[in-house]
Amino acid sequence: MTARRSVTGTGVPAFDVVTIGRVGVDIYPDQVGLPLDRVEHFTRYVGGSATNVAVAAARLGLTTAVVTRTGADPFGTYIHTALRDFGVDDRWVSAVDRLPTPVTFCAILPPDDFPLYFYRFPTAPDLQIRTDELDLEALAHAEILWVTGTGLCQEPSRSATLAAMRVRSDGAAAARKATILDLDYRPMFWPSRNAARTALAEALPHATVAVGNLDECETAVGIADPPAAAEALLDRGVALAVVKQGPAGVLARTAVEKVEVPPILVEVVNGLGAGDAFGGALCLGMIRGWELERTIRFANAAGAIVATKIACSAAMPYEPEVLELLSKAGERDG
Repeated sequence: MTARRSVTGTGVPAFDVVTIGRVGVDIYPDQVGLPLDRVEHFTRYVGGSATNVAVAAARLGLTTAVVTRTGADPFGTYIHTALRDFGVDDRWVSAVDRLPTPVTFCAILPPDDFPLYFYRFPTAPDLQIRTDELDLEALAHAEILWVTGTGLCQEPSRSATLAAMRVRSDGAAAARKATILDLDYRPMFWPSRNAARTALAEALPHATVAVGNLDECETAVGIADPPAAAEALLDRGVALAVVKQGPAGVLARTAVEKVEVPPILVEVVNGLGAGDAFGGALCLGMIRGWELERTIRFANAAGAIVATKIACSAAMPYEPEVLELLSKAGERDG
């Protein structure tokens, strides 16, 4: 595992990226194109959006950690092992008694049908993250904190997520650091879209970046038109709004800059992990101080690579792979 820096004189670990949120075990078909009831062979992967972003960032050479919770069961043990193998620090991954580690099944029906079946009953351990268990000083000093909309869907996770965001928006130590809110709307986790919109409205003023697809942006601001949705997100207080438009590419907006990046055409196998790969690559570009267009093109290519694979976490690309795809697509990196 990559050595961690510490904040001078404090002993607090200083990570490039810390993510907070969902974790579980993905049970994905080895057989593509079959409905789930006809699949006979599956492979196990570590999963969950926030966890996948941490893996993606680690694959790109960033020091990463994830704050989450598992069940006190063999799948929880597997998650610790997998995270360490990926180079993700697991010091803030703890177990919850009497709740099983979630599992998620999907069917892989390319090019655009990947139904997910979440087993998170009666609730999920990763929604039991508590404010009093957070290392708020370490979270304040991370270069990037990545939080998700799903983390806001239930207490105590909602309060813990907001506390982590507030310590960065209120603290001088984190004044120049980024807090990225992945809008991450999953309707099965919420009582209603309006409930999600209310929770996101509370979180957005504490974020510096908002990232989401069209449905997620509409959930957050009530607007489906990409340019108008990006403008509305900026009005909510973020400095950068990123709207992922699927086959229409990606739109990124700041107060002074607008970037539109077309999609990279690939043969899609499983689109579920592409957004998480995009997120890890977005973190890399921000930490390296790349220009916005270079960052979005790189992130777009990282997502395209994962879309060609069955796996999510295990498919996260290394930097040379992303650069190779950009070269093949005729795009210049930097």
